[in-house]
Amino acid sequence: MINKIIQSDKESVSDIFNGAIVMIGGFGEAGSPVELIHRLIDLGSKDLTIVSNNTGSGNVGIAALIANRQVKKMICSFPRSTNSVVFPELYRNGEIELELVPQGTLAERIRAGGAGIPAFYTPSSVNTPLADGKEIREFDGQSYVMEYGIRADFSLVKCHTADRYGNLTYNKTARNFSPIMCTAAEITIVQTKHLVEPGDIDPEVVITPGIFVNRVVEISNPEYESVLVANNERYPK
Repeated sequence: MINKIIQSDKESVSDIFNGAIVMIGGFGEAGSPVELIHRLIDLGSKDLTIVSNNTGSGNVGIAALIANRQVKKMICSFPRSTNSVVFPELYRNGEIELELVPQGTLAERIRAGGAGIPAFYTPSSVNTPLADGKEIREFDGQSYVMEYGIRADFSLVKCHTADRYGNLTYNKTARNFSPIMCTAAEITIVQTKHLVEPGDIDPEVVITPGIFVNRVVEISNPEYESVLVANNERYPK
């Protein structure tokens, strides 16, 4: 019997090793797997490469992971936003690496990695510093930059509803990166707000089929970054 349910969030991330490449879903707190990230902080894995849309907010979630000196490199589109207080300082001090990727290109690099496509060409970043050192080719009179697909050792994502087979649905903008990250990792770990029986999810609304999911843990009352930041919360406390 297929059963991908893990009983604790701590257990679900227990094999994330030093030096791993970890994709973290998000695009806003609808998809930010705060609990999984905090368990990764508890685990203490070091020298991680994190692939995400941004570098987190305040001193929780991804930002807390960075502040705990567990991240060697960020691959993201928005390294600095309104509540980014951790990454900018570490980057200015040369304590963390950054690979800046345009948002659409980042999404396509992840999608390509999941689809087994090693590289593709895009006009984004042509004639900018982001194209330095990359192969440029011309098609029909227009220049394109070659970008490589991205794969990861682990993906941490948050969904709205899951069953024990690993079939997933999402809440609004949580769909922006999480579904493609599920396809592009060796091991996909999911926290879900609602855990239901097989058959309770209409097959027509399944966004991520269970074949792309390895572990599911139920977090029925997830924390939200905006609330934690507004309350000046810090992790670890």
